[in-house]
Amino acid sequence: MKAIVQTNPEDPGALELGVVEKPLLHPGEVLVKVHAAGVNRADLLQARGHYPPPPGASETIGLEVAGEIVDANGTEWTEGTQIGALLAGGGYAEYVAVPVGQILPIPKGFSLTDTASVIEVACTVWSNLAMEAGLREGQTILIHGGAGGIGLFAIQVAKALGATVAVTAGSQEKLDTCKSYGADVLINYKEQDFAEELKNQCDVILDIIGAKYLKQNLKALATDGHLVTIGLQGGTKEELNMGILLAKRLTLQGTTLRSRSLEDKAAIVADTVKHVWPWLEDGTVKHHLHGTFALADAAAAHRALNSGEVTGKLVLEV
Repeated sequence: MKAIVQTNPEDPGALELGVVEKPLLHPGEVLVKVHAAGVNRADLLQARGHYPPPPGASETIGLEVAGEIVDANGTEWTEGTQIGALLAGGGYAEYVAVPVGQILPIPKGFSLTDTASVIEVACTVWSNLAMEAGLREGQTILIHGGAGGIGLFAIQVAKALGATVAVTAGSQEKLDTCKSYGADVLINYKEQDFAEELKNQCDVILDIIGAKYLKQNLKALATDGHLVTIGLQGGTKEELNMGILLAKRLTLQGTTLRSRSLEDKAAIVADTVKHVWPWLEDGTVKHHLHGTFALADAAAAHRALNSGEVTGKLVLEV
């Protein structure tokens, strides 16, 4: 089958359409013919050699797809069914093997391309905001990178849960986009100190930056606040003042979705479909598809995402 291969391990941009073996199915997996694959920052990290797939997962980049089941492999699924899928890898290809616990239905009114843009982000946002941090009505959440794929989705889920939403972004245009999706407090991190603006106010912070924002995040958190770090764009190491941690009774948590067990992923997928899919279908939560690229143009899609100019999600169409 055709798939994106990295022709030069030293060059993150050396992504070309090549030929690889079609996946072999294990028990409990189905074979999906891919129509569309979402592009995520984790894909950029993998191309740079910083985010390898878990043991046994496909070396091919790609964490979410939408397509059609072409081999049900003795499972309860029916060949010809269109589905979305959460992956540990393998999405940038014509076919991918999918554990049945990581299959999601196509939301009503969504195309396959639309669906490929929401799977990873929906599972990430719901698992961290609701299942881990327990965000609830009346609380305040700060979302860093508010105009990105995770950010715009998180704004809407947080609003649906009844929270007040603050965001950071680097331009007025991006902040305007965040506002249009429901954000209440808009902070330009290039001009404002979010820690001063939100001192002791945030019950939950969803953080994609990491070390660079640690001290400010602690300052912004309210008593009993919960910091969930899901990305490390601002580095991995910073000094931690344990006194603040104890005085405010703070919870600091780091999570990743890709490395979780099949059982954990199945539970997250099921809970996401139960709670988030109705919001997608009734318009409470809207997807934001910035643009699409052909599969062969994966390198161009990566360059676009890396530019910082993208709002929402990019999708590769096969």
